Amino acid sequence: MSATPPACRLCAAPLHRTFVDLGRTPLANSYLKAADLARPEPTYPLHARVCDNCFLVQVEAVVPSAEIFSDYAYFSSFATSWVEHARAFADLAVRRFRLGAASRVVEVASNDGYLLQHFIARAIPCLGIEPAANVAAVAAAAGVPTEVRFFGAATARELLARGQAADLMVANNVLAHVPDLHDFIAGFAILLQPRGVLSVEVPHLLRLIQEVQFDTIYHEHFSYFSLLVLERAFAGHGLRVFDVEQLDTHGGSLRLWICRDAADHAAAGDGLARVRALERAAGLDRADGYAGFATRVRQVCDGLTRFLDRAKAQGESVVAYGAAAKGNTLLNVCGLHGDRIAYAVDRSPHKQGNYLPGSHLPICAPERVLETRPDYLLILAWNLASEIAEQMRAIGAWGGRFVVAVPAIRVWAPPP
Repeated sequence: MSATPPACRLCAAPLHRTFVDLGRTPLANSYLKAADLARPEPTYPLHARVCDNCFLVQVEAVVPSAEIFSDYAYFSSFATSWVEHARAFADLAVRRFRLGAASRVVEVASNDGYLLQHFIARAIPCLGIEPAANVAAVAAAAGVPTEVRFFGAATARELLARGQAADLMVANNVLAHVPDLHDFIAGFAILLQPRGVLSVEVPHLLRLIQEVQFDTIYHEHFSYFSLLVLERAFAGHGLRVFDVEQLDTHGGSLRLWICRDAADHAAAGDGLARVRALERAAGLDRADGYAGFATRVRQVCDGLTRFLDRAKAQGESVVAYGAAAKGNTLLNVCGLHGDRIAYAVDRSPHKQGNYLPGSHLPICAPERVLETRPDYLLILAWNLASEIAEQMRAIGAWGGRFVVAVPAIRVWAPPP
C-alpha cells in the first residue's frame, strides 16, 4: 500500500507532483562545533512538491520551527547591501504612506534590527517580533524594541489588545519560513489598522526556476512563492495585493504592498499586470510549467563538480566564501567535502570557528584568504557576489579568481 501523500499547506489538496527531490541533507543553518564532528549528523528528506490545485511549491515541515529558529545563526546586518536595501525601503515607506511620530511600524522576523533602526532614527514608534532570542538580544541592545516570540493570530490578538495596531507591517523573507501559512497571514489581518499597509518581500519562484536557484531550497524554507499563489493566500484572509515591485535582492524577489479588502488603496501602476503576465507566460498557472527542473539541477551540480575536479587535478586550491544556507544546500546536494574545497570564510563572527553542516568545512574569517592565497574563491552566497567580489578584490594580487556555480559556472578575475 502506498503512503498517503502530504497535503498542501495552502489549499489542503494532496501533493502528488515532484518539483525536485534533493535527497537527504542536514538542516542548512545547523552549524557544527568541533565536538559535533564525531557524532552522527541528522539528515532529513528535502523533497519539493508542487500542488496541482493552487501551484504552491513546498517542502514538508520535517523539523519543528522552534528547533530551527529559536537560536539562529543569520544576522542581517552583516550584509552591507541588505542594510542599504532596508534604509531605502524606510525612505520609500515614510514618503509613500506619510508615516510619522503618530504612526506605528511592526516588523515580523525583525532579526537584529537591521530595518527598524531606520524608522527609529525618524522617531517613528516601532516593534520587532523575532523568535530567535540570540538575534533579538542584539536588536534590543541597539535600541530596537523587540519581543521574542513567533508571530501568528494569537500573538496579533494580544498585541492588538495592548494597543499595538500597525500603520505599516513589514515581513521580509519570512513567509517562506512559516509552516502554518493561514495562521501567520491571519495575524496580519488582525493587527493592521483599517488603512494600514503590509509590505511583504519573498524570493520569486519564477526567478528560482529560470536561474536554477535550487540551492535556495532547504528545510527552513517551507514554501516558494509566485504572485499567483500569494494573491490567493492573502485574499483568503480579506487582504488585497494592490501593488507589486520586482527586486534584484536574493536572486530576484517580489515586494508586495497589501491592504484590507475595504481599504481605499488603489492598484498602482502596471506592476501587478506585468508580473501576472510574466508568470502566465512561464506556465506557472499550469502543471507543465514546473517540469524539467530536476534535470537542470543535475546539470549545475555536474558543472561544479567538473570544475572542482579539474582544479584539483591541476594542483589549484579552492576556498568557499559565504557560510550561507544556500551554499550548504549546494555543497550537500553536489556531495562536496574538504577533498575539493579547503575551507569556507564568512564575515559573521557568529559563524566563524564552526563547521558547515554536511560538508564539515571549517568556517574562518575572510582574512584567512589573504594568508593562504587560494587560486579560486567560490562564492556560495551568489546573491551578494558583487559585494563580496569588491570586499575580496585583493585576491587579484596573486592571480586569484572568483567563481559562481549557479545557474552555471562563471569564473572572473577582480579588476586591477
